[in-house]
Amino acid sequence: QRRQAGPSGRSPRERSGRRRLRPRPHAVGDARPAHRGENAHPHRDCTGRIVVVHNGIIENYLELKHALEAEGHRFATETDTEVVAHLVECEWRGDGLEAAVRRALARIRGLFALVLLATDDPQKLVAVRQGPPILVVESEGGCLVASDVPAILSHSRDVVFLGNREMAVITPGGVTYTDFTGAPVAATTQRINWDPVMAEKAGYRHFMLKEIFEQPWAARETVLGRTSLESGQVFLGELDIPIERLRAVTRVVILACGTSWHAALVGKFLIERLATVPVEVDYGSEYRYRDPIVTPTTLTVVITQSGETADTLAALREARDRGAATIAICNVVGSMATREADFTVYTHAGPEIGVASTKAFTSQLVALHLLALYLAQIRETLPAEAARRHLEDLNHLPRWLEQTLQCEDAVKSVAQRFHQHRSFLYLGRGINYPIALEGALKLKEISYIHAEGYPAGEMKHGPIALVDEQMPVVTLLPDGSVFEKMASNLQQVKARGGPIIAVADDRPRDLGALIDSSLDALVTRTGDTPADHADRHGDSASTAGVPHRRPSRLRRRPAAQSRQERDGGVTRAAAVARIL
Repeated sequence: QRRQAGPSGRSPRERSGRRRLRPRPHAVGDARPAHRGENAHPHRDCTGRIVVVHNGIIENYLELKHALEAEGHRFATETDTEVVAHLVECEWRGDGLEAAVRRALARIRGLFALVLLATDDPQKLVAVRQGPPILVVESEGGCLVASDVPAILSHSRDVVFLGNREMAVITPGGVTYTDFTGAPVAATTQRINWDPVMAEKAGYRHFMLKEIFEQPWAARETVLGRTSLESGQVFLGELDIPIERLRAVTRVVILACGTSWHAALVGKFLIERLATVPVEVDYGSEYRYRDPIVTPTTLTVVITQSGETADTLAALREARDRGAATIAICNVVGSMATREADFTVYTHAGPEIGVASTKAFTSQLVALHLLALYLAQIRETLPAEAARRHLEDLNHLPRWLEQTLQCEDAVKSVAQRFHQHRSFLYLGRGINYPIALEGALKLKEISYIHAEGYPAGEMKHGPIALVDEQMPVVTLLPDGSVFEKMASNLQQVKARGGPIIAVADDRPRDLGALIDSSLDALVTRTGDTPADHADRHGDSASTAGVPHRRPSRLRRRPAAQSRQERDGGVTRAAAVARIL
């Protein structure tokens, strides 16, 4: 998002104030790969005079859209972004673009970053932040507004970061900074001293930490442009499979390796529950070494972040050669998996450099949820109102993930207490069992500590023999039908002296009799599991003096782009993004 301007001959502003800029043409744009088709930015109002680009989600856009339609507004798309342009049009009173935007903001709920232009106030750009980042640069080459530091480092290292609920108004007379009420705010120019690698890391200590905090963005990008809350429908335009063939499917086989295999297990729960079709999950590395049964009504789904996983590709070819329709869930456009599969659902998670998958796993779960809803839609197995509740939760998911990331200090404290233990047991039931597997895998990959994930019901069939005061047991305790059974597992652990790390919803049932604060730990935050945080902070690697893994030979290939079910304890986090 950029506005060109001429040099001013003055040094960069260090505190709030104005700087004279030579009038030049204004321009806004958005190059994110998820913004395509009808979702392509910028969006306009009815008259075409107000233009907006947007990063984030307008949570109450459907309510606003219906109200605007009742007033006679005509919408060209089903995106939430277009609502902003119409709102500003509705609030336009001839007192300037920023005034209309402020009135419109009073009606909007959600997390968003906006940049707007108006033909009736042409020498002005208005940038707004409520959640996603916005930064402003005043350089000798002009004034730029961007969403990330690396985008502007070639122009200037002096940037102003907008705070939450702040606005920047850019005119030839300079840049002014206010809050949403119009009160002036001080905005300090900060000097960015990153080298190129640090710029790529956006200031985080390592790529895995950066990618953990990119999960809300990755989830948002994977949902973006694919759902309609109004109709309760999912749109997977790239999935151009004849409807008759999808309706004829009698079995789904999901093939994957490693973390993607854990995502596949979650996908099994979702597809079987929503689309009511049997699902098998197999390791890509094992599939071709047996004689798999494949029929013309078999749908094979392969999951791979890079699209180049050799075992998964071999399994894909085996299924395709036996006559199955094939779909790839992948993050890299143009990769081998996307070229060899019949159809592809892209995750748009952006490059994942860290060895241990984080945001790619989260976005795979989102893509699988969308695929399950799409199959249910085609097979007419889920009422529109029930589908709409799922879509509402998927659209709220980025905000829930942002909230979950705020538990960082609490999880760090837990990790510091337990980092000297050398073996961990992770337990989950139902859809949480694959998340227990993923949490254990992360601890092994990142902290070099032995960990095993088990279905909680199997604990008494072997693993319980190893539980003692030296083996912490991480339990996933979402509120729901499995809570009592998980509480029973905790009692068995306590009877053998095992420390408990319980991960529960924000308002868990009474666990006082089971959690001893001197020996155990309870982590609550919106129902999301902080497995990544615990592994990272336990400095389990760092606290133990072991560096985090980032060997270049193991780096993943960068990507070319970027309701809750009440039965079985499928909570909002478990169903979509329990990796946190």
